[in-house]
Amino acid sequence: MSNKNYPLYETTVFEDFRIMTENVANKYPDRIAFSYKKDPSDKKIIDVTYTQAREYIRGLGTGCIHLGCRDKHVAIIGETSYNWICSYFALMSIGSVTVPIDKDLPPEEISGILNHAECEYVIYSKAIEPKIEKILQTVPGVKTLICMGETSIPDALNISDVVDDGSKYYSSGDTSYYDYKIDPDRTASIVFTSGTTGRGKGVMLSQTNIVSDMTQGMYLFDITPKTLAVLPPHHTYGSTVVFVGHFSQGSQICISSGLKHIPNELKEFSPSHLVLVPLFVETLYKRIWTTAEKSGKDKLLRVMMKVSNGLRKVGIDLRRKLFKNIHDVFGGKLEMIISGGASINQDIIDAFEAFGFTILNGYGITECSPLVSCNRNKYMKKGSVGTPIIGEKVKIRNPDENGEGEICVKGSNVMLGYYKDSEATKEAFDEEGYFRTGDFGKLDEEGWIYITGRIKNILILSNGKNVYPEEIEAEISNIYGVSEVVVYIGESKSKKETLVAEIFPDFDGLKNKGITDVETYFNEEIKNLNSKMVSYKSIKVVKIREEEFVKNTSRKIQRFNIDKKIDE
Repeated sequence: MSNKNYPLYETTVFEDFRIMTENVANKYPDRIAFSYKKDPSDKKIIDVTYTQAREYIRGLGTGCIHLGCRDKHVAIIGETSYNWICSYFALMSIGSVTVPIDKDLPPEEISGILNHAECEYVIYSKAIEPKIEKILQTVPGVKTLICMGETSIPDALNISDVVDDGSKYYSSGDTSYYDYKIDPDRTASIVFTSGTTGRGKGVMLSQTNIVSDMTQGMYLFDITPKTLAVLPPHHTYGSTVVFVGHFSQGSQICISSGLKHIPNELKEFSPSHLVLVPLFVETLYKRIWTTAEKSGKDKLLRVMMKVSNGLRKVGIDLRRKLFKNIHDVFGGKLEMIISGGASINQDIIDAFEAFGFTILNGYGITECSPLVSCNRNKYMKKGSVGTPIIGEKVKIRNPDENGEGEICVKGSNVMLGYYKDSEATKEAFDEEGYFRTGDFGKLDEEGWIYITGRIKNILILSNGKNVYPEEIEAEISNIYGVSEVVVYIGESKSKKETLVAEIFPDFDGLKNKGITDVETYFNEEIKNLNSKMVSYKSIKVVKIREEEFVKNTSRKIQRFNIDKKIDE
């Protein structure tokens, strides 16, 4: 099959957020838009139709107009919730500039972002009210606080009151929500890419950036009717792909109450697909095998996979029957997982496919709103992150003899620039106006993208050789008992160059296999791996850690937090 022979899927085209909410409510008035629980322990699920969501968003938007939010910078801080999503949609629909902020940041960093982004309004969740109280004295520019619950801060408003007031204004003839002409090409959202404000950059995205990313991206892959939203809302992967992408297509978005509740929620909501980061997929994969090993059925599972794959070659698909226990863990209806944010091991993709779940591996970056490319539902290439979305131009800058170089992107989804940082903006684009992603990779003859690693993570050895740690980490991850791994150049007193693999083991899994001397086991496994690699990529030191690596809220390991000191 070729790209030319694979048809495009149907998608919904719209110019801005207000048109999006109107179009989908008119097209699917009684379809469920959102499902959630007020309390995770509650059995009752609240369903909201597209008509009800449109009315709530319109009421909130009108109320915010009367508070003076139009054309102002408004921060949204909190966990994924119905009110978070509606606040985002409503503010974009009235011409505010949204500033989504990570709720898990320390108070001083939240203050730094609020001041830097010149936020005059803050919509926050009840759960982080103590943080909000702490920062009030350090953000003099904030005029109004709106709590997504019952507030205990004097002068702060409850979001329900803002919605009620807005609905009253609207029902009495106030049409300010619709009268305003949205400029889709000006800054509409400022998304901060880093947790620390000293290094963090505010990515300026327009409504055209975000909207085109989804309208042009959804031609390539076909989402199913129901998903469970588990990604943090302040990242574009969550806010663009899950919220905008799914809402605009008329999907049902079930809202997770948090990571620890996901196993139960999969069974309660029975999503037909998930949007996840690779680490999450890897965790699910390891859980499947750990469960099989504990019950002594891991060998049987491998045999069943071989039998199933053989039957599929002759047109017989029994995966849902053969692997019913695994499907039941995911709620029984799961068909597909969309994975993005980092590379994912091909063995994991193949295993999920054998179980009956399609994994669509994609590639995105905040500065591109974020989606750049993705694999197709029935057309994938092993090891690739897919083809660019419609209208996207991708090139490889300064390719080496293998065709590998920096991946550069040009398209309507590429950011306007970094907020109040013209120097960083200038550095981010090349002489032809392409955005420099900072990712290293190559293109094949059909334009499919393959990623080698992050340029900032490249390890440059004294002999001039470049080592991409992600490449070696992917190989090490295939070793049984590796839960997480990071490869780096160790720091020793003698300054001798040493390639280190620091591993956080799956201690329970190793124990089940009867492996008690973890260090000896991994040293032996790494020695075997070294024999298959070129000498300069050989791991010289294996370091075992007792706890998992520190991660950011998108579940990526923070490499700068790792102690790289090693003994001689």
